[in-house]
Amino acid sequence: MPDLLAQAMATPGVAWLALAVIVAGLVRGFAGFGSALIIMPVAASVLSPVEAILFLTAAEVIGPLPNLPDALREGTPREVGRLLFGVLIGMPLGLWGLSLVSPEGFGWIVSGVVLGLLVLLLAGWRYHGPLGAKLVTATGALGGFMTGFAGIAGPPVILLYMASRKPAAVIRANFLLYLLGLDLMLFAMLAATGQVVWPVLWLGLLAGVPNVIANIIGARLFDPKRERLFRAVAYIVIAASAILGLPLWNI
Repeated sequence: MPDLLAQAMATPGVAWLALAVIVAGLVRGFAGFGSALIIMPVAASVLSPVEAILFLTAAEVIGPLPNLPDALREGTPREVGRLLFGVLIGMPLGLWGLSLVSPEGFGWIVSGVVLGLLVLLLAGWRYHGPLGAKLVTATGALGGFMTGFAGIAGPPVILLYMASRKPAAVIRANFLLYLLGLDLMLFAMLAATGQVVWPVLWLGLLAGVPNVIANIIGARLFDPKRERLFRAVAYIVIAASAILGLPLWNI
């Protein structure tokens, strides 16, 4: 155990990782999502792709836990369960699709669609229909497909709820529950395929401590009566995610 901790703390860029985790915790505590956007660019600069995902998953599994009781009370867990069921359907299809289509081409399509829908949201477009079981499951399946294909889980679910008439508190709670469930599923997949790197896992769990504190602070900053502020922060995170997801940056 001491050797693992020493290896974890000796990871290059550990101070930058800690700073990213704290900022990400504030954002996720406030908006319910967006932490991967902040953590992954930093983690990917000092860790391998699998290690970066493992670090993100370990830190995020712990961070949102203090806000979990409120999310279960304010959100719609049954609806989130349908989203995650869809993820189980879509993720294998996304992994299969990797062998058929260029990820770079798909990245352009994903970012373009996300930015296009964001423009519609900013213009005032809203979905007035019911969030039925089929629509919610299909949205989760699309998120799962995008996770398997391009490592992008959130946009379909985020855009669906941001376009709905649901209150900000419910939207935020469902985001938190959905992404926490997705993190657990992703960790199970990494463990099942033998891709757990123990020093990185311990580093992620250690980073979960300041992430917890930041999540608590971010949650206290959230005010359900200030929905315009919530939506503004969410739109900024969506736009940044789409822009940073462009394959342009990989050239």
